[in-house]
Parts: sequence; structure tokens; C-alpha cells
Amino acid sequence: MADPLFRALARPQMVAGVTYPFFVLNGILAVEMFLVFKSLLAIVPALIIHAIGYAAHLRDPHIMALWMTRLRRTPRVANYRLWGANVYRP
Repeated sequence: MADPLFRALARPQMVAGVTYPFFVLNGILAVEMFLVFKSLLAIVPALIIHAIGYAAHLRDPHIMALWMTRLRRTPRVANYRLWGANVYRP
């Protein structure tokens, strides 16, 4: 087991159990959904996404950084010009 002080110093900045970038992206999504639907019920999907992110961050607090690195470093696919997006396989 790693030293608790090392684990605390190596952990990314967390807000409500998820990393700060995940929290901000989820907040932006919630605000956009509220503006589109003009209903407070738009917060329900944001809470569900937050719960999924919380569960993922319990397993590995660096999950968001790993995902962003994978998106940046995955090469373009052959049909990128046709569709305008990359396709990632697990």
C-alpha cells in the first residue's frame, strides 16, 4: 500500500468526488441542457453523469487525464476526411 501522504500529493484536484475538468464539463452540459429545455429537470442527466464519473474516479482518480491523453495521441483514421471525426475502438 502506498504512503497516504504520497497518494494525497499525487492526486489531482477534486470537486465533489470528480476531477475539476470533469466537474466543469458536466456543469457546462447541465447549463446547456437547462437553456435548451428551460426546465430544472435538466439537472437529472447531469446528476447521473456525475454519479458515473464519481464511480470511475473512485477506481482511478486520473481517469480523465488518461482519456484526454488517449484522444490527443490516437492517430487519425483513414476515413477522417469523409466523416470529419475519428473513430476509436476499445
